Amino acid sequence: MITLTDIDIIQVLRKNNLNQDTLQEDVVAKLREKGLRVATAESCTGGLISERITRVSGSSEVFDCGVCSYANAIKAKVLGVSEETLTILGAVSAETAIQMAEGVKKLSGADIAVSTTGIAGPTGGTAEKPVGLVYLGVCTAEKAYAIRLMLGGVNTTNSRAYIRKLASDAALFTVLSECHSR
Repeated sequence: MITLTDIDIIQVLRKNNLNQDTLQEDVVAKLREKGLRVATAESCTGGLISERITRVSGSSEVFDCGVCSYANAIKAKVLGVSEETLTILGAVSAETAIQMAEGVKKLSGADIAVSTTGIAGPTGGTAEKPVGLVYLGVCTAEKAYAIRLMLGGVNTTNSRAYIRKLASDAALFTVLSECHSR
């Protein structure tokens, strides 16, 4: 599984000449160009990805569904995350992220589904699952996978806003990458 840090995300956006503040505009434009639809399932980002997408005029052409599934019960009941996964591996795991993405794709019928689950802090982290650990799930018709994000960063104070923003940047960039691969 790929692991990206906060620095990695910033560098990949710069390398691709993408602005963090307008990334959602690039995503909506590319989805529209390719005739694709996206759906989101968010826990630690609390709807931020959906908000960023719907901030763009015309996003209704490419976005139908965003589920904010903060509670494990909603992850299970609405998105179909297995109770076994939640009990054994926890809400913050690659498997949960993948099942969240699969669930919102099934619910919405979107071409690309993306999910986030993690620890945005500043509290709640452990040695095993530190503040800034986020799993990003992706599901398309062809594949489902997770990316581990380590966003606690040495140069930050584990800012909740910083972690949530970078997780949403990573999710939007991943959607953009999936569009390019089609």
